[in-house]
Amino acid sequence: MSYYPASIQNLIKNIAKLPGIGEKTAERLALHILRAPRHEAEALAQSLLNIKDKVRFCSKCFAFSDSELCRLCRDPARDPSVLCVVEQPADMVAIEKSGAFRGMYHVLSGVLSPMNGVGPENIRIRELMTRIQNDQVKEVVLATGTNVEGEATASYIAQLLAKHQIEVTRIASGVPMGGDLKYVDQVTLKRAMETRHAL
Repeated sequence: MSYYPASIQNLIKNIAKLPGIGEKTAERLALHILRAPRHEAEALAQSLLNIKDKVRFCSKCFAFSDSELCRLCRDPARDPSVLCVVEQPADMVAIEKSGAFRGMYHVLSGVLSPMNGVGPENIRIRELMTRIQNDQVKEVVLATGTNVEGEATASYIAQLLAKHQIEVTRIASGVPMGGDLKYVDQVTLKRAMETRHAL
């Protein structure tokens, strides 16, 4: 890298700070940007500045948004009686891409992790409870991860909702589509067997 001028070295160093980008990939990307027409480099730079200036959290669901309410919270075709609780905005996007859910979302912005000092007051559980009290929510779908923290968070929220007249469901987990049983871990297979259903 030291063979490049300082401006290219600086770009490589900054690109390499991105998650999943090593120095060789950063070098290839920096050289691509250098060879690209000026208007493409300017568009990339402007898009980076735009997300820092314009993107905020939706005031209702806490997903990413360019305005007070995100596109999904403004959509009158969504079912406000079903609320899907996810850990991060990227989880919401993954569910949306599946096309399997037409309700509303609530992003917790994290999970409970006492070992890391993350308690209920550090994620958006209070805001979730306020939404449930104010909106006419009939079902809460807990779509947190299936790791220890995700399960603990789902269990905690389910306990909080037990005193409300609301159906609380958990997303299913188990063997992935196209998966070969001999390559699936034991915990996943155990969960798949426990949550089996009739055909």
